[in-house]
Amino acid sequence: MKYVYALALTVSLAAVGACSNDNSPSTPSPSTPSGNGAQIYTATLRPSEEVPPVTGGEAAGGGTVTITLNVVKDGSGNVSSATASFAANLSGFPAGTPINMAHIHQAAAGQNGNVVVSTTVAPGEVMLNNGSGSFTRSGVTVPPDIATQLMNNPAGFYLNVHSTLNPSGAARGQLVRVQ
Repeated sequence: MKYVYALALTVSLAAVGACSNDNSPSTPSPSTPSGNGAQIYTATLRPSEEVPPVTGGEAAGGGTVTITLNVVKDGSGNVSSATASFAANLSGFPAGTPINMAHIHQAAAGQNGNVVVSTTVAPGEVMLNNGSGSFTRSGVTVPPDIATQLMNNPAGFYLNVHSTLNPSGAARGQLVRVQ
């Protein structure tokens, strides 16, 4: 309930701040970025969502990822640059599972797609010693065209993590915009 009140207060303050005391029109200059900011996406990572689904010991694993996409737009509203931050939590994998890669692919659920953004996780860098673990990354460059497509259709993208046992993907989840 406190969250609802805080959200209402934030929206109210933003609306008041957007109002002007004079009657002159407020037009941003062409050099003023419009629509800059962060968008947040999540995905629930499941071995059963991989194509084909993961079987064997890693089939019980899974996790979540939160991706914060920071975009800068030009005066025309086009994305001119973008970066992403990743926070992933994994659990239920066999002890000692190495996560060798993690990245965003472009494809709908049930289809495999090309890698479009790498998290820069290196082979063996993330070890799930007790079957659980996490990793974070920030400042990862996202091509402007990919950022635009992701913002327009997050369900057309998925993040997956790769292990030694499942090099084509150990767990996958379609992206959902939450903010």
